[in-house]
Amino acid sequence: MKVLITGASGFIGINLQEYFIRHCVQFETLSIRLGDEFSINDDITAVIHLAGKAHDLNNAVDENEYYRVNTDLTKEIYLEFCKSKAKVFIYISSVKAVEDNPSNIIDEKTLPRPKTPYGKSKLAAEEYLAKNRISDKSLFILRPCMVHGPNNKGNLNVLYKFVNKGIPYPFGCFSNLRSYLSVDNLCFIIKELIINDKISSGIYMVSDDDEISTNDVVKLIGETLNRNIKILNLPKFFVFFLVRFGDLFSLQLNSVNLQKLTGSYIVSNEKIKAALGKQFPVNTKTGLIKTFESFLKIKQ
Repeated sequence: MKVLITGASGFIGINLQEYFIRHCVQFETLSIRLGDEFSINDDITAVIHLAGKAHDLNNAVDENEYYRVNTDLTKEIYLEFCKSKAKVFIYISSVKAVEDNPSNIIDEKTLPRPKTPYGKSKLAAEEYLAKNRISDKSLFILRPCMVHGPNNKGNLNVLYKFVNKGIPYPFGCFSNLRSYLSVDNLCFIIKELIINDKISSGIYMVSDDDEISTNDVVKLIGETLNRNIKILNLPKFFVFFLVRFGDLFSLQLNSVNLQKLTGSYIVSNEKIKAALGKQFPVNTKTGLIKTFESFLKIKQ
C-alpha cells in the first residue's frame, strides 16, 4: 500500500505525514498547480487530496481563485485518479460547504447552503466528484469542522494568544457549543478509509465526539498555562453596542468574529463512527490540551 498526498506542506498534510510514518504507511507527496502536467504512478493505491485555498478571513482573495484551486484543481486530480490504478480517493472538503452559521446540528442530510466563495467552491468540487464517481473505485468526501493540532495557526491560536496576554475574556455571558476536530482523529479516519475496503463511499461529516463551549475552551487554555483566567460577563447589549462600532470601522471586534467566538456550531459524527466501527483515539478535551501545549512550546 502506497498513498499519494496533495497539499502535504499544509497543516493537515504535515501532521498526516508524521502520522503515516508512525504507523508505517508508505506515501509520496505531490505539489501541483492548476494546469500542471502530472500522472499517478502505478504503485499508488490511494490519493488523499488536501490541497486547496483556505478561507481568507480578510476577504482579500479573488472569488475566482477559490474556484480555480478548490474546484478546478480537484477536477484535474480526480481525472488522473480515474485513469490510474489507484482505488481510493479521499477529498478533504469542509463543513463550510454546508452551512456558515447553522441554527441546528448539521449532518449528512442537512441541505447545503454555503454563502461564502470558499464554501461554494468546496461544494462545487463535491458535486463534481459525486457526479463522476466510478463504481469500481472508492470515493470519500470528508467534511471536517475546525481542525486543530500542532502547527495550527487558525482561530484557536488567535484565542490562545489573547488569553496568554492575561486579558480577561469578555464574552462569558454568551452560552454556546462548538464542535472541534483533533488532527489526530482526522489522520486516524483517513488511515481507516484507506485500509478498510468494506466502508461505503460517500460524504461524511467529521468531528470529535463532544462539543464544548468557548468559555470552557478558555478555561482549558488557562489550565495549560497553569493560570487562573478571568472570564467577564459583560452585558450583551453593551457587547452588541461595541460590535456595531467594529463593523463600521473594520475593527477586530466585529459581528463576524463575535459569531465565531460565541455562536454555536455542532457537527454530528454518527455516520463516520458507524462506518468505521471504532472509537476515535483522542477525546475532545485531550485533543485541545495537546494543541494548546504545542502553542506553549512556541514563542508567542
